[in-house]
Amino acid sequence: MLDKASAILGALEVAPRNLPDLVAATGLPRATVHRLASALEVHRLVRRTEDGRFALGARLTKASLAEAARPALDRLRDETGESVQLYVPRADRRVCLVSLESPHSLRTIVPVGAALPMDVGSAAKVLNDLPAVRRKGWAESVEEREVGVASVSAPVRDGDRVVAAVSVSGPVERTSRSPGKRYAKAVSVAARDIESRL
Repeated sequence: MLDKASAILGALEVAPRNLPDLVAATGLPRATVHRLASALEVHRLVRRTEDGRFALGARLTKASLAEAARPALDRLRDETGESVQLYVPRADRRVCLVSLESPHSLRTIVPVGAALPMDVGSAAKVLNDLPAVRRKGWAESVEEREVGVASVSAPVRDGDRVVAAVSVSGPVERTSRSPGKRYAKAVSVAARDIESRL
């Protein structure tokens, strides 16, 4: 059974596949491929893309997390008009996995791959899973990491574990000194949407 599951994962390493393509790539019976791929999906080793194809799950590759998050992040940027980021924890830092810039000329820019501190900013609070964040479901920061910038973040959870933070950030003059009032609901909705895709 392990050999068959490994064959499925190996075929998905190459590219996402629909069921007939996965059957052809593995040489396994259709019922076996469907049963095993569905079981792997329960364990988040396999996931479904928007068009229904099987792909490697978030537990196997962070690229899958970025891909799963992209539709929700696009909507969040469009809805808020501000820059949007997805952060993941890496040892004592948080790393930007996805960054979408605001259409405004004055905006927050965080490059993909940027490693930021885990002791300041709303995303850091979320990734540290602070009690206040668990209670509210989101965190905000105003000029904690950078003067003139405010942000709101919500956790993306895999069961009880926080695996990422979704953030909206922008200039204080637009986001205000209480950015949670403006963006907490939208950020939380995006986080739940990403969870549903993992």
